[in-house]
Amino acid sequence: MRYQVLGSTELQVSAIGFGASTLGNVFGNVSVEESQNAVLSAVDHGINFFDVSPYYGLTLAEERLGEALRSVRRDVVVATKCGRYGVDRFDFSPRTITLEFEQSLRRLRTDQVDLLQVHDVEFGDIRQIIEETIPTMRQLQQQGKTRYIGITGYWPGLLAHIAQEVPVDTVLSYCHSNLMMDDIERELTPIARSRNIGLINASPLHMGLLGGGEVPSWHPAPEEVKHAASDVIELCRAFSVEPSMIALHACLQHRVAATTLVGMSTVAQVHENCTALDFQPDPELMAAIRNRIAPVFNTSWSSGLSENEDQPFPIGGNR
Repeated sequence: MRYQVLGSTELQVSAIGFGASTLGNVFGNVSVEESQNAVLSAVDHGINFFDVSPYYGLTLAEERLGEALRSVRRDVVVATKCGRYGVDRFDFSPRTITLEFEQSLRRLRTDQVDLLQVHDVEFGDIRQIIEETIPTMRQLQQQGKTRYIGITGYWPGLLAHIAQEVPVDTVLSYCHSNLMMDDIERELTPIARSRNIGLINASPLHMGLLGGGEVPSWHPAPEEVKHAASDVIELCRAFSVEPSMIALHACLQHRVAATTLVGMSTVAQVHENCTALDFQPDPELMAAIRNRIAPVFNTSWSSGLSENEDQPFPIGGNR
């Protein structure tokens, strides 16, 4: 396993992070035993960064992660989130942030997390997040309940804007730095680099499109993107390569992101993901993949409040 310091924090995190949304049955049912075995296997493989949220499985993922990490809590970095508590339940007010975070600590069976993040900022009033939510999180930090604070979301430009206005320790961006997208480089990566903000990349499989399994019916990507991803999977299989391996390998090449979060729910998935650290893709396969995804590269989808959206690239945007 490789490790890197997360921005200006004192957290040294594994290059591959454990995205714990899977423990909340978000991508299919996972048993308690499976979830615990996957978490402990990840620790055995050197993965020390675990990211969760009360939203995942409506608190189930936090509950399961807390139980699984009881014996190794001192050896890992635990991050959770606040502000999003359901599909359409958002509350970024100081009172709710404080009260709900106490419940997160209880479920995670700890009196302190390493990182507390605002969840999906694009669904909130940005002025409230800057002027109320983040200051409340700083108070929780001063109380010793979280070591660091950060923000998460879908739109890289919006995250960069917030990070310019108010100091944060980390920024998590998902679905904008992988085989299908690289527009994180336009604004967010430069801000993270210049201000030494810990950059966390998430969704290397483009929310499951590149995983090789069944695509959830709720997936918001345009049909053109789904078709392109399906073709990438077929290309990979023609070369006898797991598509998830190619997708994760691509993310691990990012020079600024300290860690890439990938969802895991089985011991086999943990092992497979960790082999991506030493994987070397076939140049012919990579050329074929780039050629197939070129027409839809950097195609985004709607997420959050319309006033918070970055200007999306059209179908056929430049690489």
